[in-house]
Amino acid sequence: MTSKRCDYFGESVIRDMTRLALHHNAVNLAQGFPDFPAPEELKKAACDAVKADHNQYAITWGARELREAITNKAARFNNIRADPGQEVTVTCGTTEAMMASMLAVIDPGDEVIIFEPFYENYGPDAAVSGAVPRFVPLEGADFTFDADILAAAFNHRTKALVLNTPNNPTGKVFGKDEMSVIADLAIDNDVTVITDEIYEHIIYDGAQHTSIASMNDMDQRTITIGGFSKTYSVTGWRVGYVLAPPHLTGAIRKVHDFLTVGAPAPLQHACVAALDLPPAYYEELVRMYDKKRHMLYNALSKHGFTCKLPQGAYYILVDISAFDRGDDVTFAHYLASEIGVAAVPGSSFYKNPEMGASTLRFTFSKSDETLQEAVSRLENL
Repeated sequence: MTSKRCDYFGESVIRDMTRLALHHNAVNLAQGFPDFPAPEELKKAACDAVKADHNQYAITWGARELREAITNKAARFNNIRADPGQEVTVTCGTTEAMMASMLAVIDPGDEVIIFEPFYENYGPDAAVSGAVPRFVPLEGADFTFDADILAAAFNHRTKALVLNTPNNPTGKVFGKDEMSVIADLAIDNDVTVITDEIYEHIIYDGAQHTSIASMNDMDQRTITIGGFSKTYSVTGWRVGYVLAPPHLTGAIRKVHDFLTVGAPAPLQHACVAALDLPPAYYEELVRMYDKKRHMLYNALSKHGFTCKLPQGAYYILVDISAFDRGDDVTFAHYLASEIGVAAVPGSSFYKNPEMGASTLRFTFSKSDETLQEAVSRLENL
């Protein structure tokens, strides 16, 4: 008595591992949310907004003040010029932004290209929108794609390509050469690129984030998704946004209106304060996460996990082949219940679970104290 689209996917494996971590009192390195305080400026701005009675509906597509701040930010950091009146939509997090974008451009039976491994929401998003996902592998230690394989994935039914950079779960930052290949194929095949850039400020070792919408001839066929959750440590606020040309924004706003009506009004006003933070904030953000990155990487490497330092985001994807503990799901449950550290089974990031059966994903978006406790518990391996 349920729809066929629901047969395509199950509940979130990431959130399921959080529940398992709570049940076993394990250190939760599964779900990517910080367990340290958000910036004081944001918390004060949120309280001030509530006290100032910004407690009723904002304009459906976002408070004007926030949309203007987002366009200023996009020009400064992304080299994207957007009109706050016609090209910006504030959403209930990037999760809704992706869903609204897919529903706005996809008709049932259209195909969507998704790089694999992928953030677990993208498959269900495609199913809900009626799309047929076509997966292109990211392979090797650097998670690169084969240009010929990508080109072969395009056909007359291809409507969109989903890009996530910096990437979850791999930590890959797509370079300009790779972006050029994607852009050329999108233009040649008249395809819209939907790019999820939620981790844009969390990059390491001189890597550079490039928004594909800033590249030649891509501004009219790119939907750029961003948000506040990761950069400002407010994952529970659920405020994201979409930048898109007017002919796409109109459709996205229609879907957004009937999906959620609008994002939380007082938190929209508080997010303006986030975009007023100085450059030093972003520099310190990277320094903080770089330290945590090395702390977790060193511990995982020491205890037999095969892994590489990520270029961006705050996850480490590891190979567990050195352990004789079954597949990724079995090993993840063993880690949570017996060692007291929770990670995400890698199979949840693949269409074919067997492709991720020897991998786990850990997050280092935690306080130093939490990470040190996880490091201590990993000694029991």
